[in-house]
Amino acid sequence: MLHGSASPGVAGSELTRLLARLADGPPAPRRPAVAERLGHWLGWAGAISLSSALAAGPAEAPAGAGGGEQADFQRVRAALEAAIAAGPRESVSSPDDFGPFHRHCLAQQQGMQDAIAALRRRLRDALARRSGALARLAAIDAALETALAAHERRLLTLVPQRLMAHFERLQQSADADGAWLGHFRDDLDAVLRAELAHRLLPAQGLLHTLHTDRPT
Repeated sequence: MLHGSASPGVAGSELTRLLARLADGPPAPRRPAVAERLGHWLGWAGAISLSSALAAGPAEAPAGAGGGEQADFQRVRAALEAAIAAGPRESVSSPDDFGPFHRHCLAQQQGMQDAIAALRRRLRDALARRSGALARLAAIDAALETALAAHERRLLTLVPQRLMAHFERLQQSADADGAWLGHFRDDLDAVLRAELAHRLLPAQGLLHTLHTDRPT
């Protein structure tokens, strides 16, 4: 299964749950299955690209299989987790200054996007080297990544918006001890870690496929 992780969808659900809590909203309603929603997300260009990948026969793949994909995945995840844990590079000039947190959030999102996209390409290359059938799966993943990029971008722009609204609510209801800022930092860290787990799901699926589809 191309995107089959040990618990597919859990990370995305955790991010959704956290964002709903920050907005003081009710739990998110049950959503249709991913396959059912794909038709609304892909658009014509994405649907054509995915259809071409699905229709293609298994290509001849070059011989040989590289190693180290698990270590590569762990290295990328650890680096991104460390960047989140480091917090904003800028010092907070005043308790009502959301700017450093906003720029930290945007920087982490861009770092995740760049590092995970590169990791995903490397994992697809490893799949393509393994066999013709897995090369076809890699092509499908590439088509899905392109087709769903705009939709995911729209969804993830909610993260800094929700964090800013949460920051302002905490500030307005703050006690004199200023403990609210520490609570906000904890929430910021939790949301970014949930986003990281969500973004890593496709790479986890590719890695799972590499581990379960061993050459015979």
